[in-house]
This record gives sequence, C-alpha cells and structure tokens, in this order.
Amino acid sequence: MKRAVEEILKFNEERDWDQFHNPENLAKSISIEAGELLECFQWNNEYDKQHVCEELADVMNYCILMANKLGVDMEEILLMKLEQNKKKYPVEKCKASSKKYTELIK
Repeated sequence: MKRAVEEILKFNEERDWDQFHNPENLAKSISIEAGELLECFQWNNEYDKQHVCEELADVMNYCILMANKLGVDMEEILLMKLEQNKKKYPVEKCKASSKKYTELIK
C-alpha cells in the first residue's frame, strides 16, 4: 500500500492538483466517486467486476489524498476506528446480527 500512496501523491504533485485538494473538495469527490461505485449495482445484482474495481480505486484514491491533506496516518486511523467498533459491536452481542449498535445495548 505504501507504494500506491507514493504513486498517487506523485501523480497529483506532477500535475499541480494539490491546489484544488482542500478537505471540502476531497470530501465531495469521495462522495461522488462512492455514488459512481453504488451506480454499478443500481438496477440488479449483476455487475461488471472491472468497473466496480475502477470505481473502488477512485474512492480509495480520494481517501488517500484526504488523509494526506489532513496529515493523518491511514493505518493508524483505521485501526483506531476498528477498536471503537469492537467496543460498539462486541462479538457476543452482534455475531450474525445486522442490528445497529444502538439496538444492541438495549
């Protein structure tokens, strides 16, 4: 993943696109690309895996740029959020359940 991050940052630096990448614009781009990913599944369960992968890569690209812009370590924030989710969704209460954590604490 380190190589991919380096290549993405280099790609954007070479094109001088960082000037357009403020957190607000990056958040918008993440949402737009996530919508395009969702569109792959819009009308049925059939999907083009290659197209899904391309849209997923677009979402990840903007997430990498956002993390870089905010100066946060992606692995660190992912692991931190995972720890929070482990507390919200303890295995003994949520295994094989799709209930939201607010329903699990009742």
